Amino acid sequence: MNASPSQSVPAAGSARFEALRTLVGRPFPAVMGVLNITPDSFSDGGAFTVPAQALARARAMIAEGVDIIDIGAESTRPYKGARPVTAAEELARLKPVLPEVVALGVPVSIDSMKAEVVAFALAQGAAIANDVWGLQGDAGMAPLIAARGAPVIVMHNRDSVDPAIDIVADMKAFFLRSLDVAAKAGIARDKIVLDPGIGFGKTVEQSMTALARLRELDMFGLPILVGASRKRFIASVSPSEPSERLAGSIAAHLIAAQRGARIIRTHDVAETLQALRVAHAIESKP
Repeated sequence: MNASPSQSVPAAGSARFEALRTLVGRPFPAVMGVLNITPDSFSDGGAFTVPAQALARARAMIAEGVDIIDIGAESTRPYKGARPVTAAEELARLKPVLPEVVALGVPVSIDSMKAEVVAFALAQGAAIANDVWGLQGDAGMAPLIAARGAPVIVMHNRDSVDPAIDIVADMKAFFLRSLDVAAKAGIARDKIVLDPGIGFGKTVEQSMTALARLRELDMFGLPILVGASRKRFIASVSPSEPSERLAGSIAAHLIAAQRGARIIRTHDVAETLQALRVAHAIESKP
């Protein structure tokens, strides 16, 4: 598929593409709610594969106060077992759902590693591209995003886990490569958000190290997104199944916010938003 801009796509700099800039400038982090329309995501796979269920979940998150809805139609689960799907299958899952979610009025991000899928989503009104391979997977991704003028979340990832490496040094090197790709494609720097990729290509210890040393990513001068929701490192501290990790997720996300994260990606919108607001209210007191 040709991922060049079509006449139906709003011009670069349109209001929907400016929403992210406003959200990351608030005094406490924006909350991104996860909407997986997949059968095999690690936490809620299969729960929202029926379009009516997915739309009901989107409406529920909006009622809870979500700032961004992140839709994914291919599992990118950070553990083994995810089944790759074709672009055609991913699009088939998205087409009955994504336009309807966009119509609800909350900014939508498209969680996909395929430029063809991102092109469709942006044409349907999605406001943000979320690439789990940080512009280093699909060679068409960066040129597409540049042409559309869309913001992009650049996530750190690895093909394999290496317990011996300094994971933060690896993240910094990865982001330098991603930013070089972005610059060469013409993506404006102020449209980029960095994501340390908690759980992706990392041991549980490395995931916790990435959170503990999050401030080191300040060197890039870009907003940071953290998605620690229900991740496996929580169970390494307190044995639990994904659905039992709410408290651990909130603990990780509050620490991430204290260390400068401007967006928190979560399965549990109401609880996370409450925790962030209460923490901010306390920290704002003299």
